[in-house]
Amino acid sequence: MTTAELQTTATVARPSRFDDEVGGPRTHGMTRAGWLFLAPFAVFYILFLIWPVIYMLITSFFNTSMVRSGLGSFAGLANYHEMLTKPDFWGALWHTIQFTIYTTPPLVILSFVFALLANRVQHAQWFFRLAFFVPFILPSAAIALIWTFIFTPSTGLWNEFQSLLGDPAPLPVLGTPNLAMIGIAITTVWWTIGFNFVLYLAGLQDIPRELYEAAAVDGATPWQQIRSITIPLLSRTTTLVLLLQIVASMKIFDQVYLMTSGGPGVSTQVLLGLVTNTAFTDNRIGAASAASVLLFIVILIITLARQIVESIQNRREA
Repeated sequence: MTTAELQTTATVARPSRFDDEVGGPRTHGMTRAGWLFLAPFAVFYILFLIWPVIYMLITSFFNTSMVRSGLGSFAGLANYHEMLTKPDFWGALWHTIQFTIYTTPPLVILSFVFALLANRVQHAQWFFRLAFFVPFILPSAAIALIWTFIFTPSTGLWNEFQSLLGDPAPLPVLGTPNLAMIGIAITTVWWTIGFNFVLYLAGLQDIPRELYEAAAVDGATPWQQIRSITIPLLSRTTTLVLLLQIVASMKIFDQVYLMTSGGPGVSTQVLLGLVTNTAFTDNRIGAASAASVLLFIVILIITLARQIVESIQNRREA
């Protein structure tokens, strides 16, 4: 076989570089396969997330009801005006903010402290990860049942603890208006601290050990190392944890519904509880959708504020 024939055969056998480039047949095949793998998730995402949000926005401008089909009569901004002038709405919003204030600082500070201590453990660190994270994977119904039993008057563990402190007549936590939200906050802190703990522990393990060794050589105390190295290098993690915790606290519903149902009275009625009662007790989907949109706007403002803070941090670092 001549040299020219060998070159021709090699050229035919060798795949064209065009197939590997953008726009080639191979790329089109990979793109098609990618869309096929994505299609099942995309269908469920659109049906159960995107479309409900769109429908919520639409029904917030109508007098939609559970007792009749269709959107109902056009209400314009009447549903929003009703919610913004309704004392129950502002009371539920305050209880939601109150719960956020009770839970966010402990969940940020305690998770950081526990992650810092666990990161210094040389052996069996997996045990601490497991111990902190296991409650987070338990369902909310199980958590509510456990802590309702703990707070049960006369038989609960909380009652025994108060008796050891010398309180002859301990107050029922979930039955006292001033204490019920605190009890729910304690439950939430115990339940969800594991998630923030894992985020902080991952951030701590990304910090080079050489920085601590150099600081120790220079005579820095452990507290000085934490203040000058750990806290600044975990600023992004702290911002993320803070944002996630605020958003999660603003969406509080499960614990309140299962432990107090908004009581005693309306002392623990949160915004999503008001939305649920308006939609499924009063059968007013339009008004409930308007309240949901207002909650969405509050969460959106918080998210945008976080983005602004992160942009400022990036400019300072640049």
